[in-house]
Amino acid sequence: MLCRRFARELGATVASVNYRLAPEHPYPAPVEDCYSALTWLSRLPSVDPARLAIGGASAGGGLAAALALLARDRGEVDLTAQLLVYPMIDDHTVQRTDLDHPGHRLWNQSSNRFGWRAYLGDADPDVAVPARRDDLAGLPPAWIGVGTLDLFHDEDLAYAERLRAAGVPCEVVVVQGAFHGFDGTAPKAAVSQSFFASQCALLKAAFTPSAG
Repeated sequence: MLCRRFARELGATVASVNYRLAPEHPYPAPVEDCYSALTWLSRLPSVDPARLAIGGASAGGGLAAALALLARDRGEVDLTAQLLVYPMIDDHTVQRTDLDHPGHRLWNQSSNRFGWRAYLGDADPDVAVPARRDDLAGLPPAWIGVGTLDLFHDEDLAYAERLRAAGVPCEVVVVQGAFHGFDGTAPKAAVSQSFFASQCALLKAAFTPSAG
């Protein structure tokens, strides 16, 4: 449904990746699946390789951030934007003891600890976790959206600041009182519609060739 909305709004080709899931398939399997899909998509006759964007929400947002880093490092595909919707982006958050908040619906600290443990397996977190990467320069412009009652609020804003410090344009949308996945729970609410419209605006700008 969400992919259809993006395709209809943007007039763009949209692919949803059926990547392998942890814990049966921990890092790097999920991000490598995403990379394979990205390179396949970039070679389609109907796709303009100069106008490629990636995105995801929650764990998918973390995968999109990891994919942006992987694409930059391998240098095979150029991306115009990364859309990170309340991304799961920093495993350090599992160590915090102040995040047992009743407003953290759909994803709490117990979920977070299990999620990171399942995803990382035996991987080196310094390589696998986007927020642990030292060098964020050269990444595509980013959009990061998160609610104030989202477990990922602080880590997402910190990542946005690091992107900006590295010279990466980053638009941040913070939704007051919103919990994790609020837009999926109430997609017709005005705040959810505005959240989606902001994402589309970023992508439209990214897909529009600059003058001159």
